[in-house]
Amino acid sequence: METTNKLSNPNPMPQVIDPTPTQQLMKPSSMQQANPGSRQVINPTPMQHEVTTKINPVPLHQLTRHDRSMITMSDDNIMMKQIHATHAPDGREFDVKPLFQLVEDILNRATPGVDPLISDAQTRIETSDDRTHQASFIALLEALSFTIDRIACQIAYKSLGGGDAHATTLSIFDLLTSYSWEAKLVLTLSAFAVTYGEFWLLAQISSSNQLAKSMAILKQVPIVLEYSGLLKPRFDALNNLIKAMVAITRCIIEFKELPPMYISQDVSALATALTHIPTAVYWTIRSVVACATQITTLTSMGHEYWISATNEAWELSTLAHKINSILDLLKKQLTLCHQYIDDKRSAEAFQTLLNLFESLHIDNMKILRALISPKDDVLPLLEGSTKRRVNIDVLRRKNVLLLLSGLSISQDELSVLEQIYNESRVHGNRMEYQYEVVWIPVVDRSVVWTDAMQNRFETLQATMPWYSVYTPTQIDRAVIRFIKEVWHFRNKPILVVLDPQGKVVSPNAIHMMWIWGSTAFPFTSLREEALWREESWKLELLVDGIDPTILNWIKEGKYIYLYGGTDMEWIRKFTTTARAVASTARIPLEMVYVGNSKKREQVRKCTTAITLEKLSYCWPDLAMVWFFWIRLESMMFSKIQLGSTVDVDPMLREIKKLLSYDKEGGWAVLSKGSFVFVNGHSSTVLPTFTEYNAWKDDVPPKGFDRACMDFHNKLHGESQPCCRFEFPSEFGRIPENIKCPECLRIMEKYITFGCCHDENAISAHY
Repeated sequence: METTNKLSNPNPMPQVIDPTPTQQLMKPSSMQQANPGSRQVINPTPMQHEVTTKINPVPLHQLTRHDRSMITMSDDNIMMKQIHATHAPDGREFDVKPLFQLVEDILNRATPGVDPLISDAQTRIETSDDRTHQASFIALLEALSFTIDRIACQIAYKSLGGGDAHATTLSIFDLLTSYSWEAKLVLTLSAFAVTYGEFWLLAQISSSNQLAKSMAILKQVPIVLEYSGLLKPRFDALNNLIKAMVAITRCIIEFKELPPMYISQDVSALATALTHIPTAVYWTIRSVVACATQITTLTSMGHEYWISATNEAWELSTLAHKINSILDLLKKQLTLCHQYIDDKRSAEAFQTLLNLFESLHIDNMKILRALISPKDDVLPLLEGSTKRRVNIDVLRRKNVLLLLSGLSISQDELSVLEQIYNESRVHGNRMEYQYEVVWIPVVDRSVVWTDAMQNRFETLQATMPWYSVYTPTQIDRAVIRFIKEVWHFRNKPILVVLDPQGKVVSPNAIHMMWIWGSTAFPFTSLREEALWREESWKLELLVDGIDPTILNWIKEGKYIYLYGGTDMEWIRKFTTTARAVASTARIPLEMVYVGNSKKREQVRKCTTAITLEKLSYCWPDLAMVWFFWIRLESMMFSKIQLGSTVDVDPMLREIKKLLSYDKEGGWAVLSKGSFVFVNGHSSTVLPTFTEYNAWKDDVPPKGFDRACMDFHNKLHGESQPCCRFEFPSEFGRIPENIKCPECLRIMEKYITFGCCHDENAISAHY
């Protein structure tokens, strides 16, 4: 009886129930025609076989008769002026998210997702957090329950009376004039969830609960389920619309939760969204009215009516399309807002990193936490030997070498680093135990992290004996930016050295590591300068740590020719001619083929041919070839990093010559023991030997090495081949200008694209 009065009362405010006698409530139907909002009571005659009560059958297409025209032909400006006229928030706000989560839970559990619509055998009750035990939530519901009930009554009354959908929607806005946009949505959805949830709750438990069964019969639920097959298109459309309403409400709540300290309403993306949110709220509340009308019709009219109705699914689908169109627009703006916020946060975190590295610290913990564990992960590192997660405190007050690389770091690079690292642990002095290596994989965060990338990461991590970050996703965007912009990381591995206080003492010690290994400890720029002062242009500088055989030849004072290139015709001529000259001059000669800096597969073919034809000695492992060239490149970058130039550093000039010759064809370095007397291009070295008769008379007074050097320098002065250097884009610190090692002029810049047709050319260099 209370429900009847609420539904028939045009005033949504609570009324005192009129004690009308039961006889008057059962007057003839003429009374009900005079008052179409009142309930009709059917006399229980034997001919009556329906156990349902009926409302004066207003056609459902009339209940939503204006929807189609409103969607396609309404003046949106006029409509939104009406909506804005009802919007006068009083400043009181509440957290709508807990209430929305409860409503979302009701709608998700009530909405049938299987066919047939209801299957008792498949009904499963899932456990969820019981929010009703939260005191704050109970207080919130007590404060809002009256408003929710008023909305429910308003919707029910308008639906039963066949009211205009737009007018009904406006009346709800009038009720909610003092609430924010997202609160209007959540409160309206809450009112709908009560009715919708009650209907499906009865459907789900009526078979096991007698009270629910009786109420279900009163609500015509069994008949609805009986015709569920015929009603399936309507329920599918209803479900899709409810999902759209929930999704757009969630989206609007997310806008409300955007942190104001990082984004303001004058930001374009947020400003655009705010202009569309009132429209979104209107169409969502209007969709609630349409959904409520559907449920009211099912429980209030006979099955003959709602089976014959044909337009309802179309109406609901049209509304769902409208909601989803607005949702797509809002989602795009929300994505832009999140990107804007992420950029602001990243810029703030980046500046924090800059400030940290400019400050003095008692230890390295603040620096390392900012780099490796910005989210305060308790166990951010994986220990190399035990493969256990450990705390960052294991690095406290130690020299830390940050190995920065992408997932494309080659196995050759890892193998040499591992060898140097292990040797420092076995043969190093006590001070060398105080440095640790930490691998930080630098991954593009804009690229979706795939299973293949995860497998590659885990494979690399498993081979490393040093520490590594547990997962690349823990490295913040600001840290990636800092690594790229401040430490000039591109894709080539670098080693940034931090002292025990977290100060950067070398921006890239990888060059020191390749050249001198752990001897370079503590890997500072000062140590790098000291090591170069101890070096000179001699053969040991080129081959130290690669092949002990050559070091033995040096000790024996033999003539040693290192040569390279991939032109087998030139290699045959050079090796045979050099041996013939050595035999004539009666000098002990050893020759070593060291390949080319890039063309791995061609070097492999040349090595096979040289070995078969017994032209010279070859390094059996191509990793040795790779290490020779990576050390030579490291020598150049190390000196450039320290500010050396070819016009004042003869050693840098010779290093650059050799690297340049490698790009232009064959070459050879000739030495007697340690003394290098020729560093020449193929165009001058081979003629030096083919024209041996022109300088053989100088051998007795000068010695073979001096005579050979003088004649080669003469040829070199006449031909002087071009010099060329290639810096892959993955190198971080590329010098602005380079002087030619031959003529000392500033070299011209070119952009070069190259392909050596090697299978592994992209992923690795030797």
